[in-house]
Amino acid sequence: MQKDLNYYINRFTNLNVNTVGGKAPYQPLLLLSVIELIEQRLIQENKIYLSLELISTFAKFRSQLSTPYYQADLAQPFFFLSRAKNPFWYLQPKPGFENVLESGVKLNRLSLLRKNIDYAELDDELFDLLKSPINRAALIVAIASKCFSEKIEQVQSLFQIHSFQDIRYSLRESGATYSTNEMSEKEVKEFEDIVRDATFRRNVVSLYGQRCAFCKLRIISRDSGDIVDGAHIKPFSRFKDDSYTNGLALCKNHHWAFDHGWFSIDDDYRIIIPADRFIEEPPEESKRMQEFNREQIHLPDQSDFHPRSEALAWHRDHWHIA
Repeated sequence: MQKDLNYYINRFTNLNVNTVGGKAPYQPLLLLSVIELIEQRLIQENKIYLSLELISTFAKFRSQLSTPYYQADLAQPFFFLSRAKNPFWYLQPKPGFENVLESGVKLNRLSLLRKNIDYAELDDELFDLLKSPINRAALIVAIASKCFSEKIEQVQSLFQIHSFQDIRYSLRESGATYSTNEMSEKEVKEFEDIVRDATFRRNVVSLYGQRCAFCKLRIISRDSGDIVDGAHIKPFSRFKDDSYTNGLALCKNHHWAFDHGWFSIDDDYRIIIPADRFIEEPPEESKRMQEFNREQIHLPDQSDFHPRSEALAWHRDHWHIA
């Protein structure tokens, strides 16, 4: 059979998708991540390493497109994609570990993969196809239509958000340095937590144009820093929901105020400020917080990323704001 674009469209749309606890399409998410890194020219040869860029890009797609019920790490699809019928994804063992793949051992943990596997590679025909923007777009649409039929526009929008570039600032802030060849399982988890936190913050802030949804303040430093946070509407610690529709871009003051129920937002995206929550004494020339009551918040240009009504309703109910 000729391995042309139609062949790989068929293969991509017949991948294994775990449905335990809700749809968990980790193999399609991995392929979307690889396509993005090829598009960014971060993968330029047919060798796909367990790099920080791949981990962070996979985390971005996973947080937005899969169920929060169970969030597998990159090791699961990286290994099991090589076990597919009529595979196009192959694992290349490190020197001296050639017998590991033949032994039948499941290398479905990052520590095992890093110890035994050097990199993965695609069919040469597929890698050549992915060099073309037209072919990449066709394969992205095929994956989105099959696995994320209700989120096709969101899948395409996520390709405009470059996760690893966005988390470098947070990695510098934390003082953390990581190399996938040396990371322990604990360090992998720590890195994924930093990726999750930083990706959510930077991407939500980016979607809002670095502007506070409440007061519309936008200040950017010369080194691209800003004073706006990515705020969860429903707290991540309780709901494990890092979808951007569970987020708002808020400056430090209004992030704190939102998290403490000093204001909420209605389904028409208008600010609700209870009259009895605080006393304010602003300078004469400053706008009082109460004056923002009933104003519409600043929103992302793309409606797919507007705050979910269900999340806003939870916040109003939790803080008893009518």
